[in-house]
Amino acid sequence: MRKITIFLVLVLGSWCARSQSFQGFLADNYSGVNSVIVNPANATDSRFKTDINFIGVSGFGGNDYYGVNILDALKGDYDFDLDSKKHPSESNNGELNVDVMGPSFMFNLTEKSSLAIFTRARSFVNVNDINGNTIDEIDNDETDDFMVNEGDFNAFGQAWGELGITYARVLFNEEEHFVKGGLTLKYLQGGGSAYATGKNVSVLYDADGAGPDSGSITTTGQLTYGRYAELDNDNYDYEIPKASGFGADLGFVYEWRPHYNDYVSTNAQGETYVRKDKNKYQLKLGLSITDIGAIKYKEGQEDVYDINAANVSEDDFDNADDVSSFLNDHYNNISSKTGYKTYLPTALHFNADWSFSSKFYVNLNTDLSLVSKDKLNTSHVSNIVSLAPRFESKWFSFYLPLSVVQNIGFQMGTGLRAGPLYIGSGSVISALISDDTKGADVYAGIKIPVYQGKTKDKDGDGVIDKLDGCPKEAGPAENNGCPWGDADADGVLDNEDNCPDVAGPVENNGCPWGDADADGVLDNEDDCPDVAGPVEQQGCPDTDGDGILDKDDKCVDEPGVPENNGCPLDTDGDGVYDKDDNCPENFGTVANNGCPEVTEAVQKALNNYAKTILFETGKTTIKSASESVLNDIIAILNEYPNAKFSIEGHTDSVGSEANNMKLSEGRASSVMNYLIEKGIASGRLSVKGFGESMPKDSNATKEGRANNRRVEINLVK
Repeated sequence: MRKITIFLVLVLGSWCARSQSFQGFLADNYSGVNSVIVNPANATDSRFKTDINFIGVSGFGGNDYYGVNILDALKGDYDFDLDSKKHPSESNNGELNVDVMGPSFMFNLTEKSSLAIFTRARSFVNVNDINGNTIDEIDNDETDDFMVNEGDFNAFGQAWGELGITYARVLFNEEEHFVKGGLTLKYLQGGGSAYATGKNVSVLYDADGAGPDSGSITTTGQLTYGRYAELDNDNYDYEIPKASGFGADLGFVYEWRPHYNDYVSTNAQGETYVRKDKNKYQLKLGLSITDIGAIKYKEGQEDVYDINAANVSEDDFDNADDVSSFLNDHYNNISSKTGYKTYLPTALHFNADWSFSSKFYVNLNTDLSLVSKDKLNTSHVSNIVSLAPRFESKWFSFYLPLSVVQNIGFQMGTGLRAGPLYIGSGSVISALISDDTKGADVYAGIKIPVYQGKTKDKDGDGVIDKLDGCPKEAGPAENNGCPWGDADADGVLDNEDNCPDVAGPVENNGCPWGDADADGVLDNEDDCPDVAGPVEQQGCPDTDGDGILDKDDKCVDEPGVPENNGCPLDTDGDGVYDKDDNCPENFGTVANNGCPEVTEAVQKALNNYAKTILFETGKTTIKSASESVLNDIIAILNEYPNAKFSIEGHTDSVGSEANNMKLSEGRASSVMNYLIEKGIASGRLSVKGFGESMPKDSNATKEGRANNRRVEINLVK
């Protein structure tokens, strides 16, 4: 019966499997090919040119029955029954997981896609729903008898190898937002499996039931026992079972990159380069489903037994060749079949990674089993939530994972990556400080990482080599990092040469002199390069032939004089050239041929002066006192040299009408003669007498008669 005791103790002392191997390490952006086992999308847009893993081993385990002090347990005299803490329930569980990642590598296919190939050996043991309340009965020191009311339980263990190929590519990349996806297909090779499930099982052991030296076993219930073909053979050379299958992993990663432009370089031609050696995200979210698949054991055997039997001899159990022989000899085989399937521990993974800086991160990871622990022939993982701050750089990373694990509780661990070496544990700290540790894990591995290189600028011109047309020779960014040349060897650098392919002088910005107006004078010697002109005039025309070149002539079509910029003179500035101006020295109007026009005010002023001209009584002789008035009249007439005036005489009614007519004419003639003598052209003047015929006032009064005796000077229109 000690076989049963040892079996149960080992089962319940086995360790509860974590859902994620290499705890803490797989969140590292430099975990490389290892990270594809948790999310295939990690293969692309990585920090590696290639990554080669030699060997990595991860072991996890725990149970929810025994809690131990690890430091004490390492001592030789530790007694699990006496020194450990026990947590019995009607449904205790135990699991074990070993994950060996063998030679694997990852490399980039294109800028947006990558490929990974990995090998992996794994084993899982799951024991569920063991009645922990009856375990103490087995090792009761007061009696060798015990009774176990187990009820329903299931136990399953399997080992398998994987050959996986992962393809990942960038699905969306729009600056701040980035999405990549990946798919892994796996060939599975079964390495061995066994399972047992019980319904309403109870075991009664009577230490003396079969005699003084042999106990007896009384059992009830139903037992299903499945195993791969060679398990029952105690002496055999291990052969790989005829068991194979296929599996798959699928994953996606989203990155929020608010500072995307900090990692992008652009050259003068608009070509861009995104730095591959730097993480660009502030927040990264990952979602994946792993271990979808099954393995078919073609030669596996499954038997169902009715184990209702009393007083079976312990000696028969101890001496049986194998478990199958014992069961077939002592219990009723209800059914039997050849071949069965085992299923992988399918799980959902959610990962969120926040970047505080280029080297400090915090990672939240949740792993959820997608299969029930009651599903037969299926490995399953324990659910876990972990929070792991980390320091991360190209050659060194350090992690501090804090986790809550189903059936185990809180765990705290640490790990590091130093170049090719990675080592750690998700539980080492909590295991060392707690006296009630229900689980522990450890991992270690070695690889060859080939990282993406930093962007280089060998010539130090500010243009990275990837975008530099002349990476070994400094040049300006606007010329793609190349120095400006002189393609036409004219002494003018191409960046300043308006004609870089044709030689030309410096003073013409590297272009040869042309003859734009085709007048035979080259532009550099042509004073009028856009208008044809004779050679003797330096290429400038003189349309009006006035000796003033058109470029300097404001009256191109009319001969003029130099002092008036090629235009005819206009001395008085009235817009009428002197040659056409009847009054060249008096400002006038065009309509009056350059002469001023006599206004009503001028006319009034003339008459105001004229009526003050004094004559000898009854005579035509002008009194000398009127000379100043006449001179004022002359000044006005000289201002309007183009105007003609009529000098008109008038008298009062004293005397005969004939005498008055003659007197008015004589006085008007005296005024005209005076004006002519003083230089007024005679052609401008005419005389007319009106006598007493046009009085301005009444002749009945002295004042009226005085107003009627007058001379008027009126404009002839």
